[in-house]
Amino acid sequence: MALKAYKPTTSASRGLVLVDKSSLWKGRPYKGLVCGKTSTGGRNVHGHITSWHRGGGHKRLYRRIDFLRNKIDVEGTVERLEYDPNRTAFIALIKYADGVFSYIIAPQKLGVGDKIISSEKTDVKVGNCMKMINVPVGTVVHNIEFRIGKGGQFARSAGSYGQIVGRDSGKVIVKLSSGEVRLINGECRATVGAASNPDQKNVNLGKAGRSRWMGRRPINRGSAMNPIDHPHGGGEGKTKSGRHPVTPWGKPTKGYKTRRKAKPSDRCILTKRKK
Repeated sequence: MALKAYKPTTSASRGLVLVDKSSLWKGRPYKGLVCGKTSTGGRNVHGHITSWHRGGGHKRLYRRIDFLRNKIDVEGTVERLEYDPNRTAFIALIKYADGVFSYIIAPQKLGVGDKIISSEKTDVKVGNCMKMINVPVGTVVHNIEFRIGKGGQFARSAGSYGQIVGRDSGKVIVKLSSGEVRLINGECRATVGAASNPDQKNVNLGKAGRSRWMGRRPINRGSAMNPIDHPHGGGEGKTKSGRHPVTPWGKPTKGYKTRRKAKPSDRCILTKRKK
């Protein structure tokens, strides 16, 4: 996919850069694999805002994605590639030999009509899924499983991937695109190739309204609020108020580490991600 820049015929199109979606399916999603999606507006069950700057946006349908890829040894054909408003990567509609349809995260270089398969061990071909213990060292993979049978959890967003860099007594060593190196059980599955739409990081929305269509509300500084609304609020004129930077709920921020010190999966991290 390429990027598409627009002529500055209006203020909104000046600087607007979007991903070219001309090769994607233009109709509605496959009806058997969608369901309604309710928007929370950032509120919890009590109606209290727990995630700020969310609300509004276009109505969406949720596409059920097959992160498990547990249709073993049944060949599938790519019917079409689609845009999914719920994620940054594109998705592919697969029709299996037994007539079952499913959506998967579309990898780069996967085209309409391509054949894919999920097996214990298969060819190293884009879109194929297998146990990571059987993936050759150096192969780029995405939709990486961390717990056996739970489905892919790592490398699912646009352009992300992991690389198999070694094996160690039934486990594989995977380097993620963040720079983190992890030890993962070799029985876990992964899909060959990198996730589609790598140009997503270069998108420029061009105007605030386009962000509102996505359900993102304006973000304002704590120092511009009243004391009741934010710990940084209040004071005469522009003031730093002598406080350390905190969240609206008083937790330290801007560099404060919130990861639990005794997180069980820490023992699987060989090298921490880049600072």
